[in-house]
Order: sequence, then structure tokens, then C-alpha cells
Amino acid sequence: MGIAYARVASKLAAKNGFRRPIKSNPVEPEIRKFPLRLVTGGERSGKSRYARDLACRLSPCPVYVATARAWDADFARRIHRHQAERDDRWTNLEEEKFISRLPLTGRTVVLDCITLWLTNFFSDLQQDLDRCLEDCQAEVDRALELDVDWIMVSNEIGMGVHATSEAGRKFTELQGWMNQHIARRADEVVLMVSGIPVTIKKPPGE
Repeated sequence: MGIAYARVASKLAAKNGFRRPIKSNPVEPEIRKFPLRLVTGGERSGKSRYARDLACRLSPCPVYVATARAWDADFARRIHRHQAERDDRWTNLEEEKFISRLPLTGRTVVLDCITLWLTNFFSDLQQDLDRCLEDCQAEVDRALELDVDWIMVSNEIGMGVHATSEAGRKFTELQGWMNQHIARRADEVVLMVSGIPVTIKKPPGE
């Protein structure tokens, strides 16, 4: 799913003052029975396709959790296109915010994507950066308590064009802090570059 984050952010009210987000504690991740894989990269870098292919190799019946809201006609088209890319092997779920509440125990799950999921919190919390970061980190941590083989898809929006609006700059910081939080907990991190997967973090012992 393409991010189009700047366009979405520009539609949100930009009235709250900027505050430095609360950083997560730099602790080593605990050993989990089920792995967490983070697939990140730029827009149209092949993240979603790689995540779907990986899930199908890991499970004959993977789950796809879509986080996007249909903000406008363009987003609705994007959602429809992604739905058409998944065949009958997939169980398709939609959840805008509370992913830890889904019935996913024992499944291989693609969460696509963290960026659009963050956008929902960012909108609902009126761009309060501290609250967004705190709530999103807590929700990810709750999701990681589940016995789920997670493949989370995210975006490196800070590597693109510098945001011109206050809302865009705040969201870029939120995305960066959350990517760090998830990557710290992840067993494996893959950076997609022009459709090529580059593993930047491997499971211990590999």
C-alpha cells in the first residue's frame, strides 16, 4: 500500500504544538516463540509483495490485516487493488487501530501497513505526538504478546522528500520512532530497495 502520508496529513487539523516524543526504552527484546519480521522501505519498493510471498511460504493459509481507512477515492482504489492481489488462501481482516484484539492465535499474519495504522491514531488524537507514540507502542507490545508469526510492513518516509507542513514533519517523526521500536523488537528486518530485499537484521545465530 502506498503511503501518500503527506496528502493525508495535510487534511488533518494542525493546531497542536510540537512536543518531543517519548522514546522507548533501549532494552533487548525477549525471546518469543513466534517471530516478528519487519519489512520496510520506500513507496513502491516491493514491500507488500515481498511480505505476501513470504507469508505464503510460511503458511498455507496466511492472514492479511489491512489497516487503511478509505480517506478518499484514491485510497479506495488502492484498497481495492490490494484486495484483488490476494487469492483464496488468505483470510482477510480489517482493523484500523486495535490489532491486539483480533483472533489471530497460531496464525501467520501480514500487517499492512504500520504507516496507515499510525495515520489513524494521528488523526484520532489530533496530532498529539506524545500520546500517539505512547498508545501505538503499547498496542504493538500487546500484539506481540499473542502467539502470532507477525510480518509487519512499514515505510521509511524519513528517507524521502522533507515534509513541507508541520503535520507532515510531526508524522515523519512518529513514523521514525515507531519503526525503531518495532525493529528493536523484531527478530528479522528486511529493507526493500527497488524490489530487492536487503536483510539488515538477522535472527540470533544466523
